Amino acid sequence: EGKRRMPLTQWDFPAHDAQRYGTTLLQSFIPGRRFPFPKSLYAVEDVVRIAVGHNLDAVVLDFFAGSGTTAHAVMRLNRQDGGRRQAIVVTNNEVSAVEAKSLTDRGLRDGDPEWEALGIFEHITRTRITAAVTGLTPDGTAIKGEYKFTDEFAMAEGFEENVEFMKLTYLDPVDVELDRAFAAVAPMLWLRAGGQGSTVAERTDAGGDLLPFAVADRYGVLFDPDRWRDFVAALPADARTVFVVTDSAAVFAGVAESLPADLAVVRLYENYLTTF
Repeated sequence: EGKRRMPLTQWDFPAHDAQRYGTTLLQSFIPGRRFPFPKSLYAVEDVVRIAVGHNLDAVVLDFFAGSGTTAHAVMRLNRQDGGRRQAIVVTNNEVSAVEAKSLTDRGLRDGDPEWEALGIFEHITRTRITAAVTGLTPDGTAIKGEYKFTDEFAMAEGFEENVEFMKLTYLDPVDVELDRAFAAVAPMLWLRAGGQGSTVAERTDAGGDLLPFAVADRYGVLFDPDRWRDFVAALPADARTVFVVTDSAAVFAGVAESLPADLAVVRLYENYLTTF
């Protein structure tokens, strides 16, 4: 009608109040630490429920995790219906412009421990997710207050969830190709295999000897292709992915053909180097 006015909020439910259930709630978990405009935990929970409430094994990916609300909401949803949903949340570890200036004035630089400690991941995301799972604030005290709405219980109870924190970094491709960086590559193999169960973390055994192969709950790594028969016999029933370490495309093809047809077979380190 020709009149101008400020638009009203589109978040109509009390549970979606970002001030009360975003900013204020975040303070319960990590007192004294501030994050700009965190979303309401219950708003994100409702969004996730709409999308994957019917799928107890869904994987929820958040490329811009911020304060970690998405992971927190997935924990809530799993508790409500016994789900086994996974949340993969990704964030950088940048500091704010104000903090960057203050740190620079103090003679600190990006990469210094004092600088990194104030980054988004270290200062907010990691600590918030840890507090949500354990029910404890960063200083070890029980979180005060209760969750509201769909599932009401004390925040100090925490959640029966497993969490892995990983840092994406740079590797020398030559080290990877020569099989000198398996420990650094190992988390990516675990993720490629579904991010469930145990992890093959090392190339060697407890005595430092090289392993011909190693298996975890959901996958296996064959370091010596000549030992593929023993490897197949050692694979657990739930294994769905196999990684074969060989420079030879012909050897890889021969091993892949000999493995059970229901396994996804990946060549190391060619596939890894091509992808990453």
